[in-house]
Amino acid sequence: MIAAIRLPSGPSRHRVAVWRELRRIGAISVTGGTWAAPAAAAFVTGFDRVAELVHRADGHMLMLDAVARNEPTRASLKNEFNAARIEEWAEFISECDKYEGEIAREKRIGKLTVAELDEEEQSLDRLRRWFHELKARDIFGVTDGIRAEERLKQCVQLLDSYADDVYQAVHAPLNREEPHA
Repeated sequence: MIAAIRLPSGPSRHRVAVWRELRRIGAISVTGGTWAAPAAAAFVTGFDRVAELVHRADGHMLMLDAVARNEPTRASLKNEFNAARIEEWAEFISECDKYEGEIAREKRIGKLTVAELDEEEQSLDRLRRWFHELKARDIFGVTDGIRAEERLKQCVQLLDSYADDVYQAVHAPLNREEPHA
């Protein structure tokens, strides 16, 4: 699929909103206002959201079904698309590293509270949602996605361990026997 987009010069928030949505759905920029993505359902609905943003901005968008003219062109587009997915997976893995570092820090300083556990669960939920978004648009299955899935599983295991530590810390006072008078 190809989308050719023309937007008014101002206000810039419209251009930014369209650009962000195109990036969010995983489209790749072919030239200035032309974007491409494989003709898969996830991209069709994404381009529909982009079309709505363009319409609200009083812009114009042409959506075209396109087929590569030859094998080198098809391979080039696939390579560009996969390169974009590899960058996204690398960013995801980096966020998993940060998540693991945050939990390690909380354990190290003894911050074993229910409130902190809730915060870490929300962070893990964000990672899960992001993983599913990336997985949906990684239709060619770059190998980095496998590594990212393993990293997410490690984050889940780490949170489970942290939850056990929080449970023990919160309930430790209840488990101590009071001395008999």
